[in-house]
Amino acid sequence: MRRFPVRLNPHASACAATELRAEAYGHIDIRFGLRNYGPLDLASDLGPREIPVGIVGTSETVEGIRDWLERCSSGVAAEETPHPYLFPAFPGFNEESGFRSKLVFDERLQRLIPPREVINLARSDRAELVEAAVNLFLEEMRHLVETADPRVIICALPWSLLDLIAGEEDASNDNATGSGDGKAGVPDFHHLLKARSMTLRKPIQLVKPSTYGVHSRRHPTQLQDEATRAWNFFTALYYKAGGTPWRLTRDPKELTTCYVGVSFFTSCDGETLETSIAQVFNERGDGVIVRGATATQSKEDRQTHLSEEDAHKLLADALALYRREHKTLPARVSLFKTSRHNEDEKSSFHAAADELHIDSLDLVSTGGADAKLFRRGAYPPLRGTFLTLDERSQLLYTRGSVEFFGTYPGLYVPQPLGIRCGHADATPKQIAQEVLALTKMNWNNTQFDGHEPITVRSAHQVGKILKYVGPNDPIEPRYANYM
Repeated sequence: MRRFPVRLNPHASACAATELRAEAYGHIDIRFGLRNYGPLDLASDLGPREIPVGIVGTSETVEGIRDWLERCSSGVAAEETPHPYLFPAFPGFNEESGFRSKLVFDERLQRLIPPREVINLARSDRAELVEAAVNLFLEEMRHLVETADPRVIICALPWSLLDLIAGEEDASNDNATGSGDGKAGVPDFHHLLKARSMTLRKPIQLVKPSTYGVHSRRHPTQLQDEATRAWNFFTALYYKAGGTPWRLTRDPKELTTCYVGVSFFTSCDGETLETSIAQVFNERGDGVIVRGATATQSKEDRQTHLSEEDAHKLLADALALYRREHKTLPARVSLFKTSRHNEDEKSSFHAAADELHIDSLDLVSTGGADAKLFRRGAYPPLRGTFLTLDERSQLLYTRGSVEFFGTYPGLYVPQPLGIRCGHADATPKQIAQEVLALTKMNWNNTQFDGHEPITVRSAHQVGKILKYVGPNDPIEPRYANYM
């Protein structure tokens, strides 16, 4: 064991050597990069400079979210805090500032659901209620797509519906867009609606009234400050509309890399363990979703594994789609899995890479760490602290104190991420730097200290939604439809 932990990049305020950039310049904090330089695709003709936004909800929720979006488009002041870098002001969403784009609203882009339609749902049991509520929103979204062609659709959920979905036993739980998935066969509203809406081929965004300031006594909520909410919401909206907010930086001397995340999920009946592979993407974040074969849990190590044939096919299919999207194959594949790689999987992944003449292959698994570190003083270890435990195992603090913020931004003691290299052409330190950079590729959140790399996080998210999609049903390839 290495006696002392190391920092991956002590000269960059607790961030990895592989950083992100906005346009041609870099900044440690994504939000400052966007504010100063605009999104990555600012100079591209394909960047969404106008975004027609569809909204479905009751008259009250449609008005509430539209008023909030229009107000935030002019900017949101930062709240007073001793840590101003942690909660910066939102510059607005218009042609002159922020993303240099604007939202387009129109009466034709709005569909109202009468409150009585929501009240009538109460006559059903929980499972039927969720199904009926999904169909209610899906019907209105389909009408918008056929008549107005929005780039993104916002589902503005009323508290009355969220109360019905939550039920009496979950009334105090702020799982507002879900329903306690897995409880007595009750589907999750959020995941089911995302799955059913794939046929529309339009990304959707679910919104609770608390997002725009309307609260409920039954759903007590600890909200982020308004500027942070605006940063996160508008960033997700921009990406879902086809924009590219930022990217991983890449040294021209480095190999072109394809990142792959493999995760597993259980079928709705709870009997079949299946695999999903999420966001096969390049350094820009352009990517596709691939669905894999059935997986099994080993009695020997209690880990989930693919058969030799299925592992080979999964990586081969992923690279075939990568080539179709990018017209070329990468020189390197970095494959992340939520369980350890056994010998059959490693040999199969290598065989698939060799057949396509991939120069370099790294097989990494992430999960809980076998140790924790303690730091003198009031704050936990710095983000980027890295420790080698043995030849194949390391731990990495992807969350922790951040020098740029001047504090630790979390509410709870940060847990290190365990990293295990089943096979690596890169060094453990290089793998850890890459993991740290990939934690910044979450376009649902602009705070740069995420816990998991996007390869793993997106794989989990995709699996939650694919469980509601039939095995022979088509799936939407863009990750924007799952986040």
